[in-house]
Amino acid sequence: MKLMRIVAVAVVVGAIAWVSTSMQVGAEDNTVREARDRAEIEALMWRYARALDTSNADAYAAVYTPDGQFGSGANATKGRDALRKMIADGVERQKAAAAKGEAPRPPMYHMTMNSHLSFVDKDHARIEAYWQTVFGAAGQNTPPRVAAAGREVDKLVRMNGQWLIESRDVAPRD
Repeated sequence: MKLMRIVAVAVVVGAIAWVSTSMQVGAEDNTVREARDRAEIEALMWRYARALDTSNADAYAAVYTPDGQFGSGANATKGRDALRKMIADGVERQKAAAAKGEAPRPPMYHMTMNSHLSFVDKDHARIEAYWQTVFGAAGQNTPPRVAAAGREVDKLVRMNGQWLIESRDVAPRD
């Protein structure tokens, strides 16, 4: 009887140790995945800003889901084709202005500040941040200027193993 009690205690202690180790490994796996996801999302948002600042319509559309959207409400631009066109139209306006002899647009820089990334679940994330659009200097007599500033709420999703922007709202009402 005493031997059975010792064996039973040993089995219980072993089971507790196994469950504890399994939980630690699971938590460690989640921590590693989340760190990797944060790095991937940071790279995604860098590609977004560079595509926007360089007016690269294809690269801009590529950071969104196929049905992704910029903006909210009735004025939202939805879908990769519409997003690509939104950037391409801006390029065409710049070319038309140059053809009229207007000064070229100074370099544009989009910046995000005080961003907070949270995970809804393992395949969905949300970024809340403040943003600024700054135009660089256009010669010695025209200093850089802040063109716009605001707050953003971005919804991100992992599709086929890749993080993409599902929606980007740069004028949220909340």
